[in-house]
Amino acid sequence: MLRAGEARIDLNACLGKPLRLEWTGAIACTHCGRATRKSFAQGHCYPCFKRLAQCDTCIMKPELCHFFEGTCREPDWGERHCFQPHVVYLANASGLKVGITRSSQMPTRWLDQGAVQALPILEVDTRQQSGFVEVLFKEEVSDRTNWRAMLKGDTLALDLVAERDRLLARLEAGLANLRERFGADAIRLLDEAPLSFDYPVLAFPAKVVSHNLDKNPVVAGILLGIKGQYLILDSGVINLRKFTGYEVKVAA
Repeated sequence: MLRAGEARIDLNACLGKPLRLEWTGAIACTHCGRATRKSFAQGHCYPCFKRLAQCDTCIMKPELCHFFEGTCREPDWGERHCFQPHVVYLANASGLKVGITRSSQMPTRWLDQGAVQALPILEVDTRQQSGFVEVLFKEEVSDRTNWRAMLKGDTLALDLVAERDRLLARLEAGLANLRERFGADAIRLLDEAPLSFDYPVLAFPAKVVSHNLDKNPVVAGILLGIKGQYLILDSGVINLRKFTGYEVKVAA
């Protein structure tokens, strides 16, 4: 579903049909609602960007959490969002990657990334702990998705169970150190089956050309697919998440 004001547009029903997006020039902060000339951290005005815990550096790098130093921007928010179980997973969107998410965000997180496969491998007690585990895994595997490769639709299937076992064996010593630091039960091995995902795409682009509302306020073309945060049109692709908070007129 694409939200346009109070309306909800079923994009699956729009496949193969014309779609037009037109930015009015207005941007509203998704947190406080005030008008802003520029969007920060995907939809925030600058004051909220500087004030909110959800915009702090530790959101992107959980291992840098400074809650215990007494310097969290919003301790109540941190307790609600960061001190709950998180999952470390392997995914395949453009190749093997490692990532973290709250348990409640599965499988939304993987669909948002455009992953075609995913496998939860470890559960931890806090977001900071998930960050330390992810840093360990990044010694062996990337934590990034190549969005251009993801949108070409030619990602090869992987044996995620075999990849999990290989990585756990190679990182056994590092995981033991983390368990010694946080407790034997703080990092728990999961026994989950791999998941696979399909996306509504009529045709993938041979060459990925990206639309940017900041440079051209009108995006129009035939809607060919939806994958992750992207709409695929015959005129190019657009990352809708990038333009969170933008006021856009939609014609479908």
